[in-house]
Amino acid sequence: MCVSHLVNDILQSLIPAVYPILKASYRLNFSQIGLITLVGQLTASLLQPFVGLYADRRPVYFALPGGMASSVAGLLLLSIAPGFGAILLSVGLIGVGSAIFHPEATRIARLASGGRHGFAQALFALGGTGGSSLGPLLAAFIVLPHGQRSIAWFSAGALVAMLLLARVSAWYKAHNEARAARPEPAKAPAAARGKRIGWVMAVLMALTFSKFFYLASITNYYTFFLIGKFHVTVESAQVHLFAFLASVAVGGLVGGPLGDRIGRKYIIWGSILGVLPFTVLLPYVNLFWTGVLSVVIGLVLASAFAAILVYAQDLVPGKVGAVSGLFYGLAFGMGGIGAAALGTLADLTSIDFVYRVCAFLPAIGLLAVFLPEIKPGEVHT
Repeated sequence: MCVSHLVNDILQSLIPAVYPILKASYRLNFSQIGLITLVGQLTASLLQPFVGLYADRRPVYFALPGGMASSVAGLLLLSIAPGFGAILLSVGLIGVGSAIFHPEATRIARLASGGRHGFAQALFALGGTGGSSLGPLLAAFIVLPHGQRSIAWFSAGALVAMLLLARVSAWYKAHNEARAARPEPAKAPAAARGKRIGWVMAVLMALTFSKFFYLASITNYYTFFLIGKFHVTVESAQVHLFAFLASVAVGGLVGGPLGDRIGRKYIIWGSILGVLPFTVLLPYVNLFWTGVLSVVIGLVLASAFAAILVYAQDLVPGKVGAVSGLFYGLAFGMGGIGAAALGTLADLTSIDFVYRVCAFLPAIGLLAVFLPEIKPGEVHT
């Protein structure tokens, strides 16, 4: 699932990476580029909770290779798109494939975890982080030199992922059939009920908002911040950005198993609120300490997502797909909305001002005080 997540997110991240080619080839304006982004965000983000909710009620065993097939179709169409409408359709197909992939893949990662839910989700998420980082790099070395038609070459990797997902789907079907044949154990009580569940989910979504909105400020504008404030070269700024993205990958992988060991609520507290001193300092230090603090921020902040996701899955038993779709969709949505909102704020003020304002986003982590403890007996597979 981690490898398939890598491929899926490479395909997703290829789209913005090839915007310069599309803009020049089709003479697009920035409004049309924004519409392409909107279509991708709407299909990839908003559909996920509905896909997960449907699959919670009625398993669709071979949805994963079907979703990847949608992405392959979108990729091939994008490589030969005759016009702007075809570009929108291709991006929509890739978005639909991603919307199908994330909720079901998260469910299977949980089933395969052997009870180590945080570790499984962290390892699964590592594939997505790696894919998002590799997509622009592969676009720079393959698509930009060889042109739009070379986008189709990535379908080979997607076809390999389809074969992997077909095997995994067969395992998923056999696992469910074997479990259905066994006597069903008595269900443990839910960790929370009724309105309380709604309130706790709202708190978790607020924490997710603070995390991904701040990450959007670094991912999209960090190089501009470094170049504008410290007058570094583009290459130096890219190295700093790579160091930050690498720290995000490591932090995400560490946070999951650590949550299994010491409790997810503590990881959520420490990750979201614990990063506040470092984000507040970041806009005011020299270049060396900016690099150090950005790595610390990436490590600490990224450790929260697996903990938040598994905590929410434990909170609402039997709704793994819907919960996973909601939080992965929210993550994508916050990234897109954050990039647009912060870009507008930067145009009106400055990049430096953006970082001074965003520094206080982790203070939303104080809401973690409202999260109830989830005891081991209340956790469902």
